[in-house]
Amino acid sequence: MDKPETRLTRQYEAIRRREYELITRLLDVLPSVDGIGEERVAQVRDALFHADHPYLIVFVGPFSSGKTSLINALLGKADLLPVGPVPTTDRISILRYGEEPQVMRASELDTVFYPSPLLQKVSFVDTPGLESIFQKHEEITRRFLHRADTVLLVMMATQAMTARNLESMRMLRSYGKTVILILNQVDLLSPDERETVRQYVIDQSSLQLGFKPEIWMMSARLGLEARNPDGTVDADKWQASGMDQLEHYVDNQLGDLARLKQKLQTPLSITQNVYQTALTAVRENQAALDQYQSIAQNVEQQLAVHKREQDHTVRDLDDEITAKFAEATRRSSTAIRQMFHLNRALGSVGRGVLELVGLSRLQREGSYTRAQFEASKVFEPINELSDVVDKLAPRLEGKDLQDIDDLVKYAKREIAALPAPIQSKVIGEVRPPLGYDRSALQQVRGDLETLEQEAKMVETGKLETAVRNTLIYLGGYEILFVIFAVIALLLNPSATSTDQPFLTIGLVVFLLGVGVLGVLLLPLRGRMLETQHANRLLGLQARYLDTFNRAADKQIAYGMQLRREAIAPLTRLIDAQTTIQSGQLKALQSAGEEIAKVEAELTAMGKGGVFAGLRG
Repeated sequence: MDKPETRLTRQYEAIRRREYELITRLLDVLPSVDGIGEERVAQVRDALFHADHPYLIVFVGPFSSGKTSLINALLGKADLLPVGPVPTTDRISILRYGEEPQVMRASELDTVFYPSPLLQKVSFVDTPGLESIFQKHEEITRRFLHRADTVLLVMMATQAMTARNLESMRMLRSYGKTVILILNQVDLLSPDERETVRQYVIDQSSLQLGFKPEIWMMSARLGLEARNPDGTVDADKWQASGMDQLEHYVDNQLGDLARLKQKLQTPLSITQNVYQTALTAVRENQAALDQYQSIAQNVEQQLAVHKREQDHTVRDLDDEITAKFAEATRRSSTAIRQMFHLNRALGSVGRGVLELVGLSRLQREGSYTRAQFEASKVFEPINELSDVVDKLAPRLEGKDLQDIDDLVKYAKREIAALPAPIQSKVIGEVRPPLGYDRSALQQVRGDLETLEQEAKMVETGKLETAVRNTLIYLGGYEILFVIFAVIALLLNPSATSTDQPFLTIGLVVFLLGVGVLGVLLLPLRGRMLETQHANRLLGLQARYLDTFNRAADKQIAYGMQLRREAIAPLTRLIDAQTTIQSGQLKALQSAGEEIAKVEAELTAMGKGGVFAGLRG
């Protein structure tokens, strides 16, 4: 079964790791929370430092007092940290446990990893000297002291309790830390001298500072000599060096449940306080976010209105185009009906006969159908289509530029009303476009003109062919009718007989009826051609509108994109803040749940024989 102190240490390590992971996740969120100052974030970074180290002992003292030598002796490697006759660095060194020796440098801090069993229990910090002549050293050391669990003030036994050492003790006490005095190089003193120095330090502390400090008499040189080449330690020499005092102290500290809980509670309390501040700030920011959302919704509503208005402009022109085609169809129908009217039957028969015998070229001057269409002004509505189409570009452009100008003014007002920290996050400038591209409507003009020509030339040509074929059929029919009638009369005996006049009259009436039938079918054929032509014009109208609308849609889409780009700095800010703050709230809520779990485990720490483990 585990010893109680071993079990307690394992519990301590498990909670410490969990605290470290919690604080690390929080530090991913906190710097981006508006309303959380850098000072609060720095507090959490300090909490992370505490959670990242099992127990922190900081060595301070004047230059050449032996701080580094003591650490090297404690860890059993004389050259682990450099020792020199003059100050060579203004950097702090943190010694931590590692499977392999390694040094990592970052900013003003060196982290030294070393496989010493002692470092599995505690981390040491070697600081620059406290002498005023090394002002930069002193500033770095003072900034680091608030992180310490225990401070060891090292002074040379032969120079104990100088005025500078007394001032250092007074300053260290102001940090509220446990301060232990180490008198180094006691091997240079006799036993009587050691006791005299010890008592002198106690007396001066009581007289000058009003308290009796704990004092450890040590010798870094003897500590190094206690280390055998095979890695073992000479127990008598080790005890004589005084190094065993620090080992016993560490074991006692790590076996003290109240102290370990306090060690874990410190970073947790810092984290809880900053977490509550951040959560409050995010919730307040969420209220501001509601305002951002209303801005975004307002922008989208305006854009939707703009789109409907532009679509309505296109629909109005669609109606005008439709009306032009309808008028052209009406006029062409009138012209076709006139060409096939009964009062023009004889002329149509004559033209058909001439077409049939090949003499029409002598009489024809241009297209008969085109002449009739021009007389009825069929092409006039088609020619007016370009004027209708040309209305779209200036209407869309004018509306686009006016809407963009209004949106820019609105966006600038809203940005100016935002809190200064939010305004500083705006990337880019809200402004109208520098130019306007009309190419979508310009490029389609050729396609529309082709369709207009097809309505005038191709469709008229098709109708001309159909009319010509109809007249040829009519002429042929009437020629055949005449031939048939002559033959029928010549071959019929009753035609020259006076005995049967009724038969002769009946034959003549029948033949006349057959001849008139062909003429009577002429208007019906005209109606058929009229319907066919109207259907073809409807097809052209559909193609024309489709081509026109596709170009209009591109131009409208371009205008809408210009609107969005003009106010993009505002909308991007809203989108980004929405995403960021939603993520922050989710992360903080998760951190709050984890804080509660860690707090529960810390409360249960050391209770019972079995540690329930870190649930989560």
